[in-house]
Amino acid sequence: MKIPCGFLLLFLISSQTSLAQKVQWRGPDRSGIFPETELLDEWPSAGPELILKVDSLGTGYSSPVLSEGIIYITGKKGEDDYLNAIDPEGNVLYSVKFGKSWERSYPDARSTPTIEKNRIYVISGSGEVACLNKPDGRIIWRVFAHKKYRGEIHRWGVAESPLIVDDKVIYTNGGEVSSVIALDKMTGDEAWKTRAVGGARTYVSPVLYENGQVRQIIASTSENVIGINPEDGNISWTYHYLPDDPELVRRAGISTNSAIIKGNEIFISKGYDQYGVMLQVSEDGNSVTEKWRTEVLDTHHGHYVNVGNFIYGSTWINNSKGNWACINWDTGEPLYEHEWITKGPIAYADGKLYCCEERTGNIALVNATPEKFDIISTFKIKHGSGPHWAHPYISDGKLLIRHGEVLMVFNIKS
Repeated sequence: MKIPCGFLLLFLISSQTSLAQKVQWRGPDRSGIFPETELLDEWPSAGPELILKVDSLGTGYSSPVLSEGIIYITGKKGEDDYLNAIDPEGNVLYSVKFGKSWERSYPDARSTPTIEKNRIYVISGSGEVACLNKPDGRIIWRVFAHKKYRGEIHRWGVAESPLIVDDKVIYTNGGEVSSVIALDKMTGDEAWKTRAVGGARTYVSPVLYENGQVRQIIASTSENVIGINPEDGNISWTYHYLPDDPELVRRAGISTNSAIIKGNEIFISKGYDQYGVMLQVSEDGNSVTEKWRTEVLDTHHGHYVNVGNFIYGSTWINNSKGNWACINWDTGEPLYEHEWITKGPIAYADGKLYCCEERTGNIALVNATPEKFDIISTFKIKHGSGPHWAHPYISDGKLLIRHGEVLMVFNIKS
């Protein structure tokens, strides 16, 4: 059969673009928005079909990712963090130790793999950045960044999923040497390090801001949000992100949510009754200003998503309780706050919100509408142990859920 040259060229370009795309935590751009279509509009009463369950991966709060049919997920076994590769039948292709786990409170694996072409990047709970060969799990390079750069770790260790920008791997260091480090993604050698802006490392995974000619890495310490030039590590701006109430300052370092971005605006929230804030980046990228604050969407660690002109997520009432809310992107005006079991992770795909409450493992399919928290279907996770903190991952018509030592894959294709 003859294939027209134009079609063949389009196919080749599309294939190359797909191969170059990164597979990472919370979707292609870390926003919690997954570009899936033709998904179920509602679920059976017992939930979508469970097509795969894999046990004994090691404990963790990190998310699975799916790349070319293979699932990659980290887990803590003994005192170390491992990277597991699992085929569509549930066979473990390899399980490779890549670094030391966090040893104290909540020590389970918490770094989601970032995949670019044939390389996988992960960070251990103790601050070791590693690059592994995707086909066989062989370690290509490993840098104990926390030790090398004398980082300042907060109470629960390192919970960062590595960001790849151009030829660099980004690692948040904190402390007095440097706030953020960039390593050469091919060798692990230092590419640059920022100056120290103040504050320990938090639990925030950095994201990439791109608007017009301005490109910046948006990272956080316990005291500041930072805009960084990815070419040389120069800091373009800082936003001092501490609560006004002195009673809340002790909680200020417990920041877990990455920024979400639209145009020249950045929203970020910290939980613990601290305000969420919308920042506007100047046209030249050298400064930011506050647009508004919200006392409603003080998300704990489930993150939030931007759909249309609205932000959806859960609130913090206390460590075991929160509601689900929607606010206006332009003004911060609250549009609803709804009580449904408790707070937790959120994702979006094909017109629907996927809301995962963290206490008992119920997952809700919710219409993404600002009028109300409009639940369509729910089901409950029945396998695994511990809190339901891992973020859901959606790809190839599948919903991937991790609970403790168990991975589950559900068919949500319509």
